[in-house]
Amino acid sequence: MQKQTISTKPIRSLEDALDRCQILGMRVSRQRRFILELLWQANEHLSAREIYDRLNQEGKEIGHTSVYQNLEALSSQSIIECIERCDGRLYGNISDSHSHINCVDTNQILDVHVELPEDLLRKIEEETGVRITEYSINFFGYRNPQEG
Repeated sequence: MQKQTISTKPIRSLEDALDRCQILGMRVSRQRRFILELLWQANEHLSAREIYDRLNQEGKEIGHTSVYQNLEALSSQSIIECIERCDGRLYGNISDSHSHINCVDTNQILDVHVELPEDLLRKIEEETGVRITEYSINFFGYRNPQEG
């Protein structure tokens, strides 16, 4: 019972991510640690290719296959986030429920925690007949709006 309580705690730091791996019985290999460290340092959503390139540029030699396998293992256990996009998957360090701001001009995805007012959630539940247990919102906008 305690193990389940610990494993549902939100991952808010690199240490939390490493702890979750150990709780789940996942080996924290050198490559897995490199990937987690990079995602926490970068604090942005990266493709597998970007992760591979950055690690190798830092002198942390890791193969393509190892990157993909570790990303799959970490995201399937909800230790990291995986976002499916039309141009491929992106990986981020926040795995608990949150929302995104999609910057159209820079193609960046920014993580934000948004809490909707309780009365709005109840109204949506009443209108739909669905009990809301969690939610995420996708915002879209421009970092450098055109003046007109």
